[in-house]
Amino acid sequence: MRQRREELGLSQEDLAARLRISVRAYGNWERGLVKEWTDRKLLALAEALEMSERQCFWLFRVMVDRDPPPTWRAAEENRLPDDPAQRDYLCDYAALMEAVPYPSFLVDHRWDVALTNSAFDKLFQSVRPHPTALPDDNFLRFVLFHPDAAAVLEDHEPAWCVPLLARFATALAGAPDDEGLRSIRQEVARDPFMEAAYRYGVPHWLSTHGADAAEQDGAVRTVRHPDPGWGLVRCRMVAESSRMLDAMGLTRMTLILSAPQGLPAGPVRPGQGYPHQQGARLRAVPSLGD
Repeated sequence: MRQRREELGLSQEDLAARLRISVRAYGNWERGLVKEWTDRKLLALAEALEMSERQCFWLFRVMVDRDPPPTWRAAEENRLPDDPAQRDYLCDYAALMEAVPYPSFLVDHRWDVALTNSAFDKLFQSVRPHPTALPDDNFLRFVLFHPDAAAVLEDHEPAWCVPLLARFATALAGAPDDEGLRSIRQEVARDPFMEAAYRYGVPHWLSTHGADAAEQDGAVRTVRHPDPGWGLVRCRMVAESSRMLDAMGLTRMTLILSAPQGLPAGPVRPGQGYPHQQGARLRAVPSLGD
């Protein structure tokens, strides 16, 4: 990997910008410190390193001992931006995100993750490998399908799954021919619980709470940080964009970690937890009596 990069006369910063990841993350890739090499990561790497079909074949063989997907072709909108100004912007934006102490990541309209910072990686460091649902690969798939999602995202079903399913339904209605969104819809259909939540739970939830409840910006959630110094902690989701990010179809999501209003600031001590509101726990699928 390093040899090919140097053959192209590229720095680690250049490759990080092409891959839309931080320089630190690319350095880990080059040193082999990767939790799991997914097809998406390897194909993005092959494209960033301008590899031929034969070189891509050997990249897969060396890294994961299998052939690359024979029918995969990068969608035009998934390609790295050709505009040098956009590439430079992403490189500098990665440095900006890395300076933020809170988990932060860039996503597109399919929830494909384009860039994460170290705080994001630390929050999800205990997540086990998964072929399609890693948090730094596609955040929606992670929330819906990864078995470890509930261990990090507190009140996983009502606070995370249902609002994201509601937003997904809106996105799919607006772009019914989008192959990426249709692929996620097929995965939802194959999961009986998620299919029931999508068909019945989401409409019931929206009729009860209103469409604004599905908005990500400003939403307050709870996460369980693997660092015992944080533990169970409140977070506010902040969605931001810019002229350049809009042009690339990207939105930045940041999870601002803090104590709930009325409680002392700082992380929750292990075993202490936050007091939960009384009343029935919101369910994705209403009972027959609802």
